[in-house]
Amino acid sequence: MAAYLQWRRFVFFDKELVKEPLGNDGAAPGTAPASGSTVSKFLCLPPGITVCDSGRGSLVFGDMEGQIWFLPRSLQLTGFQAYKLRVTHLYQLKQHNILASVGEDEEGINPLVKIWNLEKRDGGNPLCTRIFPAIPGTEPTVVSCLTVHENLNFMAIGFTDGSVTLNKGDITRDRHSKTQILHKGNYPVTGLAFRQAGKTTHLFVVTTENVQSYIVSGKDYPRVELDTHGCGLRCSALSDPSQDLQFIVAGDECVYLYQPDERGPCFAFEGHKLIAHWFRGYLVIVSRDRKVSPKSEFTSRDSQSSDKQILNIYDLCNKFIAYSAIFEDIVDVLAEWGSLYVLTRDGRVHALQEKDTQTKLEMLFKKNLFEMAINLAKSQHLDSDGLAQIFMQYGDHLYSKGNHDGAVQQYIRTIGKLEPSYVIRKFLDAQRIHNLTAYLQTLHRQSLANADHTTLLLNCYTKLKDSSKLEEFIKTKSESEVHFDVETAIKVLRQAGYYSHALYLAENHAHHEWYLKIQLEDIKNYQEALRYIGKLPFEQAESNMKRYGKILMHHIPEQTTHLLKGLCTDYRPSPEGRGDRDAPGCRANSEEFIPIFANNPRELKAFLEHMSEVQPDSPQGIYDTLLELRLQNWAHEKDPQIKEKLHAEAISLLKSGRFCDVFDKALVLCQMHDFQDGVLYLYEQGKLFQQIMHYHMQHEQYRQVIAVCERHGEQDPSLWEQALSYFARKEEDCKEYVAAVLKHIESKNLMPPLLVVQTLAHNSTATLSVIRDYLVQKLQKQSQQIAQDELRVRRYREETTRIRQEIQELKARYQQLDTWRGV
Repeated sequence: MAAYLQWRRFVFFDKELVKEPLGNDGAAPGTAPASGSTVSKFLCLPPGITVCDSGRGSLVFGDMEGQIWFLPRSLQLTGFQAYKLRVTHLYQLKQHNILASVGEDEEGINPLVKIWNLEKRDGGNPLCTRIFPAIPGTEPTVVSCLTVHENLNFMAIGFTDGSVTLNKGDITRDRHSKTQILHKGNYPVTGLAFRQAGKTTHLFVVTTENVQSYIVSGKDYPRVELDTHGCGLRCSALSDPSQDLQFIVAGDECVYLYQPDERGPCFAFEGHKLIAHWFRGYLVIVSRDRKVSPKSEFTSRDSQSSDKQILNIYDLCNKFIAYSAIFEDIVDVLAEWGSLYVLTRDGRVHALQEKDTQTKLEMLFKKNLFEMAINLAKSQHLDSDGLAQIFMQYGDHLYSKGNHDGAVQQYIRTIGKLEPSYVIRKFLDAQRIHNLTAYLQTLHRQSLANADHTTLLLNCYTKLKDSSKLEEFIKTKSESEVHFDVETAIKVLRQAGYYSHALYLAENHAHHEWYLKIQLEDIKNYQEALRYIGKLPFEQAESNMKRYGKILMHHIPEQTTHLLKGLCTDYRPSPEGRGDRDAPGCRANSEEFIPIFANNPRELKAFLEHMSEVQPDSPQGIYDTLLELRLQNWAHEKDPQIKEKLHAEAISLLKSGRFCDVFDKALVLCQMHDFQDGVLYLYEQGKLFQQIMHYHMQHEQYRQVIAVCERHGEQDPSLWEQALSYFARKEEDCKEYVAAVLKHIESKNLMPPLLVVQTLAHNSTATLSVIRDYLVQKLQKQSQQIAQDELRVRRYREETTRIRQEIQELKARYQQLDTWRGV
């Protein structure tokens, strides 16, 4: 139960008397204008009004003369004669231009129900589509209340004898409508209301002593007794959806709210209730204070003709009184055109216009009632920007009062609307690091933090040394729950020395470079860094080995070499890694990792030999580097046995056929390391016979010179000429070699004899005996050649003579034939 005495009172409505409209000449319609004045008079309703209602853009009144009056927004009052005697009840539907009325056409208790179609006219008056007696039986009774369902299929009438009739079917037609008694009781019925929930229609019935509900959309009309408290006439109403369409019963002690199957909350609003009305989320209560002598709960308004009454407008959601005023002798309260209209017995109409939301909020701000302002703004459906502005003002107020904890809670509610720097500056200045931390945490949870906010929050954690909060912040369950920039967080944690936390973030969010930086540069855990690389997918493993391979090779060369071997052959991530072990193996370009071994020749040799054995199609750089490494080892080795082994390995590598396309490079390597056997092999492979010859000549290896000429003289005959010139220049006794050369020159006829003599003339040791055999053989061959030539010439001459004779004979025969043909 809510005690209304604790509720604050405000003036959220403006009150004014409704004035008559001005005519074209400045006077009220139907009256002569006052001299020199165009001021409107106050609107005055006809006397004898007994009942009121509103809807479809008009206020509707019924009077003691049987007339129904309409007051539209233009305030041009019109009416028509609906009954011969009096009008007692009106119900204007809100969704249809249909008016239901109860009145009397003759004396006695014989009320008639009339249904009016206000859109159709009959002789200038609204069309009456149906008339039927309100009393279903023969026992006379007085109609106490009336209600109609907006679907036009239900109409309920309550009576003072405690009975309720239900008219089911099209209420505008007799043929499609059926009337039956729904309820019988011992207490006068004071209020009725239909409530629609889906396809179920409920009817609330309240008497002076109880409240019940019926389900009228079915057949059996089940009834639920809701309470044993009732209310007087016009003291019940149905709320709008903001209060879940609850039925409101205003008793003298409390105001009760009901669902169709149970009682809801109640409010202790004291005072004898005269009228209850629901208006746009407000409960309007007209009551008389307890100090005035009470009257019967079912008394008519005639017995209250001189009372002063209190009108209160309650906001049940936000627990305050939006307006309170004293009126004299209120007839009824109506709602139309977005305002409330209070009719008093003197015929005046008082308009209560609700202030706009901003004005109401400003009134609350002046009184520092920020919580109430927030609740009001929410109930008025103020947009998020407007709410954020209230939260900010509330936060500023609390901050100025020194309530930093409360202030930060309000600032948190502005996240997404208010610039975070506005809040952050306040708590930086005040050194309220706990409050700042709370704000930044929420900023991150809503995924609205930038890198600077993350940095600031982590610095707050580290300054507070709050490891538990720090772990809670960074150890999210999934990627979708991360509300901060991970890379920024890693940087801050690393700088603050929280390496384990930084490693956790780097590993869980695949920031491999940061993980390895921390392991290698800060923690110096090289084994763990290498293990981490080994479980990465191929592309990441390859790139990180290129980046950090030298550091790892320096500290753990064997393990690093082992990983490189796998990376360059058939790489698959380790079982605990992120990569797919079932995927086909990948291999990196082994040549690109050679620089990693710059200061580790032993591991380099093992790596290169492994690659050449396991992967014969390795890049050429692997073989080039391996050759250079073997030649270096051979050149620096002192042990003859080992040197011989290294020699064999180098020659074997040269003979592997991997240097055909890089002949020059291999040759340069062999020359740099004075690896003569390799040089000669490459000369021979490259058909550089001249270079082979020059090599042996430089080393005065005479037999090898002759051997080169014998092996390659067919391909390059000039080798024999060079050999002759070489031996001719030697002052030593080289007769044996000269003779061998001359024999080959003579057999192949490679040089003219004169040139041979001139060449050997430079050698002082070369006597005539050295070339005697060469010259004799040469002269003999020439003599033989001359004889053969002379014989051939003689043979040609004889053949020529014979041919000439044959020609002469042929000519003679041709002439003789011509002579015969002439005869």
